[in-house]
Amino acid sequence: MIDLVKQCITMSIPLVLIALAGFFSERGGVINIGLEGKTLLACFFSVAFSSKFGPIPGLALTIIATSLVSLIHWLLTQVYRMDHIISGMAINLLATGATSFFKFRFAADGLQDSAVPPKMLLYALGIIAPIALYWLSHKTKFGLQHRSAGSDPDKARLLGINPQNIRFSALVGTGVLCALAGSLLVAETPQFTDGMTSGRGYIALAALILGGWRPVNAALACLLFGAASALQIQYNGQYIPSEAWKSLPYIVTLFAIAGFLGKNRTPAGLGKP
Repeated sequence: MIDLVKQCITMSIPLVLIALAGFFSERGGVINIGLEGKTLLACFFSVAFSSKFGPIPGLALTIIATSLVSLIHWLLTQVYRMDHIISGMAINLLATGATSFFKFRFAADGLQDSAVPPKMLLYALGIIAPIALYWLSHKTKFGLQHRSAGSDPDKARLLGINPQNIRFSALVGTGVLCALAGSLLVAETPQFTDGMTSGRGYIALAALILGGWRPVNAALACLLFGAASALQIQYNGQYIPSEAWKSLPYIVTLFAIAGFLGKNRTPAGLGKP
C-alpha cells in the first residue's frame, strides 16, 4: 500500500505542474493543447542544460528556454491571431520532431548523478503550487485581471485591462510550470527518450477541465489520474489483462473529457481575441 501511495504521488505531481501550466494560459483566454509539446521540450532542455551546466543552472536555463517557447505561442495567438488549436498542434509536432533530431547531438549521454535536477525541490513546488495559484488568482490584482481576460476580454478592455498583456504574463507562467514538470520527469529517469512525456500534456489538460479550470480542483483531479497510472504500474498483468491496465489512465481521461465525471463551465473568453 505504501508503495502504491508513493507511486501515486510520483505519477501525480508532474501532472499537477502541467495542469497548472494549462490553468495559467486557459484561464487567461488562450486554448493550450500545446502543453504536451512544451513539456517534452522542457525534458530535452533539462537534460541538455543540466548535463553541461549542473542541476541548478540547468533548471534555470530550462525555465528560460521553455518560457521563450511559450511566448512564441503568445505571439502566434495574440499578435498574429493564429487559431489556438492549430498553433498548439504545431508546437506539439515541432517539439516531437526537433527533440528527436537534436537528441543525439545534445542529450545522447543522459545525466550524471551530480547533474540530476533537484527532485525534492520540484516535488515540493508541485505540492505548494495549487494553493499558491489559488491565492494568486483570488487574492491579487493580477489574479482578478487574469480571470477577467479569460472570462470576457471585451469587458476587460472597458475596465482598462489589456488582455494581450495579461496573457503575455500568463504564458510566461505556463512556460515556467512546464519547465518544472519536464525537469521533474527527467529527474526520475535521468535521460531523454523520444516521446517521454507519454501523453501527460493531454491527460493534464483533461484534469484541468475536470477541475473546472480551478487550481486546487485540477490538482485533485491529477491525483485521480495519478492513482490510475499507479494502479497500472503496481498491478500490471494481475487480475485483468495487462492491456486493460495500460489503458486505464486513458480511459479515465476519455471519461473526463466526455463530461461523465462532472460538468464544468468553460471560461467564456477562451479562444477569443
